[in-house]
Amino acid sequence: MNMSRNLVTLSVVLNVFLAGALAGGAVWIRNGKSGQGYSLETAGGRLPEQDRTVFREALRDVRRESHQVILDGQQARREAADLLRQPVLDATALSAALERARNADVTVRMRLEQRIVEFAAASSAEGRRVLAEGLTRRAGSQLSAVSKKSP
Repeated sequence: MNMSRNLVTLSVVLNVFLAGALAGGAVWIRNGKSGQGYSLETAGGRLPEQDRTVFREALRDVRRESHQVILDGQQARREAADLLRQPVLDATALSAALERARNADVTVRMRLEQRIVEFAAASSAEGRRVLAEGLTRRAGSQLSAVSKKSP
């Protein structure tokens, strides 16, 4: 009786988890498609095909060149998570781990943005217009989100 009860409980937990994963995936897919063009990086997807290929390759190069920095940031986040799980919090170590993760993120972002600047400098006026639309959509969506939260 106890074994069958444990199996039923496990089955219910697993089914709830799977249902949540499916629902979350559906929301992610739906929002992912409607959120296109809300940053410089995603705005690059709206460039003409030849420019889009060059743009994406440039960003891939940055990620490849930044691979170790990305890994360092991931490791710092894992360390922070481990520190949060400890019975006694070491706030100093947690702050240091989070700072390392933040610095890695900022480094990668700076490199990506610099490569986008270089791309834009060599791009046509039309290409820069497409990238500008990505920035204004991003700013517009953030402003509307802030105004919805304000009373």
